[in-house]
Amino acid sequence: MGEVPHSWLFPRMAAVVHHAGAGTTAAGLRAGVPAVAVPVLADQPFWARRLHDLGVAPRPIPMPALTADALAAALRQVTANPHFAARAQALSARIAEEDGAASLLEWIG
Repeated sequence: MGEVPHSWLFPRMAAVVHHAGAGTTAAGLRAGVPAVAVPVLADQPFWARRLHDLGVAPRPIPMPALTADALAAALRQVTANPHFAARAQALSARIAEEDGAASLLEWIG
């Protein structure tokens, strides 16, 4: 299949399982899709916790704790509870309204 852009793929998903890197986390939030975070290293545990705190993901599953059963349970939780999708869509709408470059230019200005 080759590479597929997050911006095309994520909006078509019921939930996204990812490592919770900053870029993938942002792409998921922009798409308005709930997540299942499986952090591996560096800043990923921070972003995974942030997704959970924002209400768009169940508790993260650290890579050493990842099992088929744990992943299946998290996917059931995130897709069966409409709260996760509603929060993700609300955050996506807020993000779409932001003009981050303008805010930065104003701050630098």
